[in-house]
Amino acid sequence: MPSLILVRHGQSQWNLENRFTGWWDVDLTDKGVAEATAAGELLAAKGLLPTVAFTSVQKRAIKTLHLALEACGRLWIPETKDWRLNERHYGGLTGLDKAETAAKHGDEQVKVWRRSFDVPPPPLEANGPFDLASDPRYAGIAIPATESLKLTIERVLPYWESTILPQLGAGETVIVAAHGNSLRALVKHLSGISDADITELEIPTGQPIVYDFDTQLVPGERHYLKDR
Repeated sequence: MPSLILVRHGQSQWNLENRFTGWWDVDLTDKGVAEATAAGELLAAKGLLPTVAFTSVQKRAIKTLHLALEACGRLWIPETKDWRLNERHYGGLTGLDKAETAAKHGDEQVKVWRRSFDVPPPPLEANGPFDLASDPRYAGIAIPATESLKLTIERVLPYWESTILPQLGAGETVIVAAHGNSLRALVKHLSGISDADITELEIPTGQPIVYDFDTQLVPGERHYLKDR
């Protein structure tokens, strides 16, 4: 039966610095590199070897994918990068220290921006330091100024249905290396989590989550590969 492997990128530099990252392109820390490599080693140890790969166009996810695939001897498999698997766009919060933002706006307001289902942060300032309008990877794309989880789901799920799910239907073992919120979007859909309950779901860095699908492409219970 086909299997889906979800891996959140390893720790990034802004994860370490406790800053809102979103669509800004931030690299892995040494710990993040180790987490990604360990994920691939676990795939090899458990005998769950990907045959097709998907990731975002952000280097922390791309590098995580490559490190994991190299560690399990699968660097050669077909790979697709797409912006629809990017992290949620944090708008005007991009680059800000989370603790300082909470001190300025209050813990409850920051929790709403971070964890509510459908309330996006303030929009990103045009022509500011984190404006991606001139980034060639987004040429021809209507770059959002901010996103809630609901808006993130609205771009992730059509891509899942049109591009990733058919690979599972063809019997492939699919790995998706992406981000906390793009993966929360997939987990919400696959596990039938409510709008209210999804706000409490955390996706840990570098820990492969696995769904096994039946012949009708109905997913089973999600589980961490380390517990398999």
